[in-house]
Formats: sequence, structure tokens, C-alpha cells
Amino acid sequence: MKTAVSARYPRIFDAHFSSWLYLSSTAYMVSPYAVKFRSRCGNSPAPGIIRCLLALAAPYRVVLAFSGLLMALESAAALAVPWLGGRLADFLLHAGTLSSGVVPVVLGGLLWLFGLQALLKFGNAYLLGGVAEKIVADLKIRVYDHLQALPLSYFHQRRLGDTLALLTHDVYVVSGYVSGTGLAVVPLLLTVAGAVFFMFRLQPALALFAMVLIPLFYLMIKIVGRGIRPLAQRLQEEYATSVAITEENLGMLPAIKAFTREPYESLRHRRQVDLILRLSTQQLRIQAALGPAVQFIAAAGIVLVLWLASGEIAGGKMTPADLVSFLLYAQLLTRPVAGLADVYGQTQTVRASLSRLLRALDEPSEPPAHVGEAMPPVKGEIRFEDVSFDYPGRRPALRQVSLQIAAGETVGIIGPNGAGKSTLAHLLMRLHQPSAGRILIDGIDIDTVSLQSLRSQIGVVPQHVLLFNTTVRDNIAYGRPEPSQEDIEAAARAARAHDFILQLPQGYDTLIGDRGVRLSGGQQQRVALARALLKNPPILILDEATAMFDPQGEGEFLEAAREALQGRTVLLITHRPASLAVADRIVRIEDGRVVGIESLQPPAA
Repeated sequence: MKTAVSARYPRIFDAHFSSWLYLSSTAYMVSPYAVKFRSRCGNSPAPGIIRCLLALAAPYRVVLAFSGLLMALESAAALAVPWLGGRLADFLLHAGTLSSGVVPVVLGGLLWLFGLQALLKFGNAYLLGGVAEKIVADLKIRVYDHLQALPLSYFHQRRLGDTLALLTHDVYVVSGYVSGTGLAVVPLLLTVAGAVFFMFRLQPALALFAMVLIPLFYLMIKIVGRGIRPLAQRLQEEYATSVAITEENLGMLPAIKAFTREPYESLRHRRQVDLILRLSTQQLRIQAALGPAVQFIAAAGIVLVLWLASGEIAGGKMTPADLVSFLLYAQLLTRPVAGLADVYGQTQTVRASLSRLLRALDEPSEPPAHVGEAMPPVKGEIRFEDVSFDYPGRRPALRQVSLQIAAGETVGIIGPNGAGKSTLAHLLMRLHQPSAGRILIDGIDIDTVSLQSLRSQIGVVPQHVLLFNTTVRDNIAYGRPEPSQEDIEAAARAARAHDFILQLPQGYDTLIGDRGVRLSGGQQQRVALARALLKNPPILILDEATAMFDPQGEGEFLEAAREALQGRTVLLITHRPASLAVADRIVRIEDGRVVGIESLQPPAA
């Protein structure tokens, strides 16, 4: 029976989990879309923003173009209303009654135009709503794929909340702008151009006066909107902090309850939410004031134009009907001008979100999983040659380490915390790159082979086992795509997990909760070992794999491991002397250096 884990969990992101299990089970892929998206986006503020937005809209250009056509038709309908209004005023002034046969036609035309506008608005809302959802889904997938392709050092230097905010907030801001605000500029500009054109045809002098007000509108937009961009940037940062606090506190809930710190953490979370509320209110106040302020100035201009037009009528240069049409066009002009002011404010907001996304997409990723020669099936001989490694901002983790491990040998690696034990395993899987030296497996420099072919031959059982909130079967099956039930049970038996699994309420179909919380620590370790063994890797890393066991459970685990480790090269990272019973040699590491090697096997006769 095949497992459905690959279908149920196509993408799972956890910065802590990915450091061991996920990276050892799969290989990172660089998203071609992310590369293309980044290549279109420069660092220049305005042109880069436009290029990025066009890159986001490109896959949906046909639908967006059709939507733009509907918006243009909507603008044309809106521009026809003032003309018909002027004709209606002309008929009323001359006929003095609604009984004229022309008047019902004009009124019918107005009603038809209003209905057409409503229908076009519905079509646009339907089309753009669908596009917005697709852009959100596409952008989230592409950003996630790129995040997954980044090296671990990226996540070590950032809060998880900052990364989650990219996927839960920023992508919605950007995609909403692309499908809504950005495209809405089209009808606004068309309406402005059309209104100005007809105003010039009716009365050029008054139209020119109205156009003089536009620089005043622009100045108002710049003054009022000046504070939006830095405010939007800070709002994004505080939102990320809120996500980080929530994610951390939910993960630390047992500790919070144990130390009765619920009131403190609740207050900390409340203060952060209140800060976001204050910033959001401040941003909303500016954006809410921008449009009405511009619209008021435009309306004041219309009043002034009306005063000037009264003289034009008295002098016979303008008919009352033309005046009605002119004023309706001027009034129509105020709405898109105010709308453009809103667009300006929203553009400053989206720039903050887009800049965060671009910074993440600009981060250099790992090589694609299949770049490099495929490593052939290995026997498992490992050689570290003068390997050094430094974590950013910390003292060297490893210093010129040279170590050779024979194929099929189990080597216990011991030493104090921070000595560099786990770093050796990270470097072996190319989760980090050595700052000096090289690592060879069967004489092959691992830096020359593809990540997929390297990591597929290495299994790992970490100290802090994190399991998916799904069945025992799916968790074990994560070690290899689509295994049979027989394969899963064979791995569980090898890990001494089969018996306790059968005693669970639903056996292999038992749900184990978030991170395996419904299993004991020892059971979690056995499931993790079964998952690693299902890969059948020639190289196996046990990183404090018995840390969760009591002495009896540790003995049972080691007895299971003794059989499972046969024929494999094993790096046994441990602090517990009992675990060394299965080792052939012990390598002691202190302060990033190998300080001693001891053989535990009797010399050959």
C-alpha cells in the first residue's frame, strides 16, 4: 500500500525542522520563477517596482488586459453621462417640459449607461477577484520555493516570524495591489484624459485654468503622503514581530505554563497588537485624509470655474447646456484625481512589502538539487581533510579537522557542548560550506556532486525529533517517496518500533499530534530511526539519538540499533557513555579540534 504523505504535505516549512529531517530527506530546488522574478526587479525604487509588478502580472496578462478593456468601456460610459446631461438640460431649457419626445430617449440613454456601468463593474470585480487569488497562491508558492532553496545560515540570522510574515502578509499586500489598485490606474487615467479633452472642446480657457490646479493636487499628494512609506515599512516590521511572538509563545507554551508567565506573555502580545493598531490607525488616517483633501481642492476649483463661467454665459461665449456638461466633466474629473491620490498612498504601502520580498529573493540560494555530477552508490568511507568552519559573528566552530572513517565503521563523536560535533554532520550533508578544507566520501569531493545524490545517501536521527501531525505511517514513510506498507513495517521492526505501534489505538493509522506530542520521547526516537532506516542509507547520523531515553529504554534502543547499523557508516554524536557501546572508535572534539581518538575494538589477532 502506498502512502499519501507526499500529496498531503507537498511543502512544509519549519526552520528548526528543516535543519535536520527535511534537508536530509529531500533536496532544495531553486525556483525558476523566483530567478526570473528577481532578474526583472532591480534595486532602483520606481523602475524596479514597476518591473516587479509587471513580472507578477505577466502570467495573467490576458485576463488583466480584458479587465483593462472593461475598465476602459466603463470610463467611456462615465464620460458619456455629462454629454447626455448637457443635452437633457438643453432640451429642458428650450422645451420647458419633459413631454418632448427627445427627452425620454435621453433619459433612457442615461439609464442604459448606468446599467452598463454596473454590469462592467461586476465583470471587473469577478475577473480581478479570481486573478487576485491566483496571484496570492502563485506568489506564496514561489516565495516559499525560494526560501526553501536558501542555506540554513539565512534562517539562523533571522526570526522565524519575519519569514512567516512574508508568506502571510506581504504576498497579500503585493498581489492585492497588482490585481486591484495597480490596474485601477487605467480607468482613472482614461477618465482624466477624457474629461480634460471634452472640457477643452467646450471651453478651452476654462479647461486650461482647471489644468493649472493639477500641480496643486500633486503637491498636496506629496505633502500628505510623505509619511506613508516609512510608516508602512515600520508597520510591516511590527507585524513580523507580532507573528514571531505568537509563533514562539505557542511553541514555548509548556515552559510558559510551568513558570506561570501567562500574564506577562499575554501583556507582551497585547502591547505588540496595540502598537500595530496605533500604526495602522495612523496610516489609515493619512490615507483617509489624502483623497478627500485632494477632492476638496478639486471641488473648490470647480466652484471657482463656475464663478468664471457665469461671465462666459453673460457674454454669450457659452450656452447653459455647455456649462452643465462642462461642470459635470469637471465634477467627474475630481473623482479620478482623488482616486490617484489614494493610489499614491497605497503604492507607498506596497513598496514596503515588495522591498521585503525582494530582499528575501535577492538572497543567494543553494545550488539546485541536481547541479553537479550524480554521486554513485557509496560504500561510506568518509574523510575530512583540514576542514575549518566559522559561523557568522562567532568564534570558529571547527579548526583544521582531519578525520578518516572507514566504510561500515561506527564512530562515536564526543565532546562538550559547542565543541563542533554537530557541525561535522552539517558539513557532511552540505547544510553549510567549509571555510577551508574539503570532505570526501569514497574519495569523491562532496562539493562536486549534486545535493540530491549526496543527501539521498545520508540518513539522520536528530536529538530533537519533530514529527508531522499525521499518522505514524506517514511519518515513517517521509523517509522515502511512496514506499509500500511492507517497507514501512520492515523499517519499524528494524527500529524496534513495530510492537508499540501495533498497541496504539489505530496502529499505523494513529494520529500522533503536533511534533509527535502523543508519543513518548523514546517512541518518537524509534519512529525517527525507522524513518531514517527506510531510506536504507549507507551513511547514518545519530545526533544525541538516545537523549530522550531512560537507561532501560536506551538499552533497548541500542540493541535495536546494533542490528540496524550493521553494514552502515555511522556518526554517533553523543554525551552518554552507554551509547558508545555500539561504537568501534571514539573521536573526542574540543574547541573545534580533534584532541583524541580511541579504539574500542580489540586488536586483530
